[in-house]
Amino acid sequence: MALNLEQKKSIVAEVAEVAAQAHSAIAADYNGLTSAQMTDLRAKARAGGVYLRVVKNTLARRAVEETEFVCMQEGLIGPMVLAFSMEDPGAAARVIKDFAKDNKALEVKVVAMGGQMFGPADLERLASLPTKDQAISMLMSVMKAPVEKLARTLNEVPGKLVRTVAAVRDQKQGAA
Repeated sequence: MALNLEQKKSIVAEVAEVAAQAHSAIAADYNGLTSAQMTDLRAKARAGGVYLRVVKNTLARRAVEETEFVCMQEGLIGPMVLAFSMEDPGAAARVIKDFAKDNKALEVKVVAMGGQMFGPADLERLASLPTKDQAISMLMSVMKAPVEKLARTLNEVPGKLVRTVAAVRDQKQGAA
């Protein structure tokens, strides 16, 4: 079904708004996926905090023009599904990577983050980025380590004194 001008403008505006707030984007060729598989992909994307949309390439190119994903324009060729990470940078990559394991028809074409376009090989690297909660816990463990070491060191001083006094006591009792 052909889209009229107003529908095209609303699609471009919606995708542009999402792209302006997104952390990263993935463009993948979905040719060969069934509608049931696409429904499954959409459900997984929703659960992972990922905006997923099939958009005509000309509309997608216009939508990303004013965003940091303008670098993706040259890679938008053929039937593409766009996935934008809204919550953390690796969310879209994780969803697409996990889905592509079981569905070989989904082929990643473009990975973009921070105004740079990467190839499909960089999907694994983006997918391995920690989530916000994981990054916070890693930061907290790094911040906590020096305090723990200081506490152990300070605790060792009285412990060593107690062991020394006990050794002197044992030595005096053994001499008597």
